[in-house]
Amino acid sequence: MFGYLRDFLRRIGLDKNQSTTERTKMKGFVPLYTSFEGFFSRNIFKRAIHGAGKPICSPPTVEVDVLERTSDDENWHFRLTGKKRRCINLASYNYLGFAEKDGPCVDATVQALQQYGVGVCSTRHELGNYNIHEELERTTARFLGVEDAITFGMGFATNSMNIPVLMGGKGCLIFSDEKNHASIVLGARLCGSVIQVFKHNDMDDLEEKLRDAIISGRPGTHRAWRKILIIVEGIYSMEGSIVKLLDVIRLKIRFGAYLYLDEAHSIGALGETGRGVTEYWGVDPRDVDIMMGTFTKSFGAAGGYIAGSKRLINHLRTYSHSTTYACSMSAPVAQQVISSMRTIMGEDGTDMGKLRIAQLAANVKYFRRRLREMGFVVCGDDDSPVVPFLVCVPARVLALMEELFERNIACVTGTFPATSITKGRARVCISAAHTRQMLDKALDAISEVGDRLQLKYSL
Repeated sequence: MFGYLRDFLRRIGLDKNQSTTERTKMKGFVPLYTSFEGFFSRNIFKRAIHGAGKPICSPPTVEVDVLERTSDDENWHFRLTGKKRRCINLASYNYLGFAEKDGPCVDATVQALQQYGVGVCSTRHELGNYNIHEELERTTARFLGVEDAITFGMGFATNSMNIPVLMGGKGCLIFSDEKNHASIVLGARLCGSVIQVFKHNDMDDLEEKLRDAIISGRPGTHRAWRKILIIVEGIYSMEGSIVKLLDVIRLKIRFGAYLYLDEAHSIGALGETGRGVTEYWGVDPRDVDIMMGTFTKSFGAAGGYIAGSKRLINHLRTYSHSTTYACSMSAPVAQQVISSMRTIMGEDGTDMGKLRIAQLAANVKYFRRRLREMGFVVCGDDDSPVVPFLVCVPARVLALMEELFERNIACVTGTFPATSITKGRARVCISAAHTRQMLDKALDAISEVGDRLQLKYSL
């Protein structure tokens, strides 16, 4: 109501028009926003954007230094106040605590920096193929238990630039979970293939759509599909839910489809030895046709990988846009992944990796249990280190983030368009490096703010 009132005041000149508007000469073009997206951006998001994307000035460990800032023109520009606040970090995907500034992994990374420098300045097909890249790919394949792997310098591009290489051309059909990441959505759209979206983690809906697609065939001709690909994620980053992998594999075998598994959030964070959602469900990795993941979460680095059969990886090495046109992964980043992955596997001669995995699992169970006992509506599966809890009302989502920041807790929130307008939420990312004292302090702050904003909906 107040948003529509402000729009009216802007039209008659009684309120500042601090909002994006379509240029007159561009009126024949497709608008950048739908009418509601523009309304939401003007009247809700822009007024509270100061709470999002705050700059930090320290490593994203379990505690982080956040710079304070203010605005003099309704959040169109910001200026730093010169102050910083030390916060417990519940926002970073530092699941196993490898986002460190000292330790064996950092020492090895510094050594790689001194040996190779920072940038590669070339592609893998030209003069950017270092021996450390090949070592990383061998280590990744061994860790995952598959024949081969290929790595890329950017996690988002690992999906968006490689799915079209696998599914390009007419006559292909993609089944995509409705909660799949934007990189998957973009990659699927770039294919030019037919896309069908199934309900989140709903195997009955997926089975029904697969059956109908097999029976009906291609639109118009009714000929059989050339390829059918099912794309799912191991852990869904806004839901905290774990894919029902056993059912997906059963369906892909039954209907002759291929399976693309995005393990960006699950690799390293699930399974007794950190092998991800395949180990979590006791599945042979070879039953998954295309295994994708990123190094930005559990490994404290950057980039991504695709793993599977040698035939698959050789195809990507030849045709992948990320290999042909993009610069190779920075050598120090590659070394960070190698070192952290070997620690997880115990190849560093210690049991530190095993201890981190066990500590993460214990922290996740403790935090989720305490949140539920307090009365919050907690989303996702019990073993997921991504812990969203519902806030619902957009204004309360933004107020929660600010109130927690005032209590030295850095937490991410999500609202429209990342979620539906009535299902805004806070998202906590648990780390193995969080101490019980840190978790208790964060839980006490969340409980206090939850009482103040009346967010304990399950009581």
